Amino acid sequence: AERRKAVKGATEAINDQLGRGDFFMCASTKQRDFWLGQLSSVGRINPTTYDTDESLESLVTVVPFGLPEVAPRHDRQVLKGVVPGIGPNDKVVLWGGGVYNWFDPLTLLRAVDRLRHRRPDVRLFFLGLRHPNPDVPEMRMAVATRELAHELGLTDQHVFFNEDWVAYEDRQNYLLEADVGVSTHLDHVETAFSFRTRILDYFWAGLPVVATGGDALAELIETRSLGVTVPPGDVEALEEALFRLLADEEFSTLCRKNIDGIAGEFTWTKVLDPLIRFCRDPHRAPDLAATEPEALRERIPSRLREPRVRRSGSGRIREDVALARDYFRAGGLRMVIRKARSRLRKLLPS
Repeated sequence: AERRKAVKGATEAINDQLGRGDFFMCASTKQRDFWLGQLSSVGRINPTTYDTDESLESLVTVVPFGLPEVAPRHDRQVLKGVVPGIGPNDKVVLWGGGVYNWFDPLTLLRAVDRLRHRRPDVRLFFLGLRHPNPDVPEMRMAVATRELAHELGLTDQHVFFNEDWVAYEDRQNYLLEADVGVSTHLDHVETAFSFRTRILDYFWAGLPVVATGGDALAELIETRSLGVTVPPGDVEALEEALFRLLADEEFSTLCRKNIDGIAGEFTWTKVLDPLIRFCRDPHRAPDLAATEPEALRERIPSRLREPRVRRSGSGRIREDVALARDYFRAGGLRMVIRKARSRLRKLLPS
């Protein structure tokens, strides 16, 4: 019931924003297709927007996450010869982020368990394990990952967990000491629309990538020879992909060269160009230009919304208490305080 309520509230908020926005951005062409459908469902794909721009690029366009303009620099040793169990000449496979329920580290652990017999020097390092928000409970996949690594006898021998999060400004040291970047996930709808920023970090550091297929960046890895993609849940294919990138220096060098060639396509200056152009010439969407603010919600089909009525007295207090409870469940006390401060700033005269 709580989950349905949360989804319902999020859907209402998104539809409200879609009904009011003048310019929308998403991370990939696959995501753009999704948002075109959602915009159509709330009436924003209409004769006015279509006649103004048949491509609809002026309404919704692709602006992915970007990379720093400056190449990463190795400032200090953090893994090889530093972490107990990881030698100076070992081969490090880097899991460059947290372990969440939509990822598949279990298949990766089983692949490393097989690979260690062929490559005793393989070391898998998890850059993060817990969610960066301390108010979010530990995810079941993180627990399962730790348990399986222990069960297979890999912990602190071939698999290592970083308990604390690495500072953003320090992450390049881990990336530059790794030999392969890895990202494995499950076969579900989240994968189809995902755009995994950890893979961009691998590109930034020139790391060959092993990734599960099925998303936009996996397609790029495959078509541009930036590493190897594998089917979801395929332990044998994953082991072979890791072995190839660790053992075949010629192929690994080719991947690094190809990554250097595409990294410039993802710099912030490059990817933010559509947003910069809009900010230099901001304008209302053509179908909203003559619309009164109070009439905007009426453009959303009634089946997708419910009228919101701000009550007074005890009814309003109950609404605020319920809202505070939802904020607490979503992000803990910190989120409640942040939202309360935001409300006060809006209510109090400046």
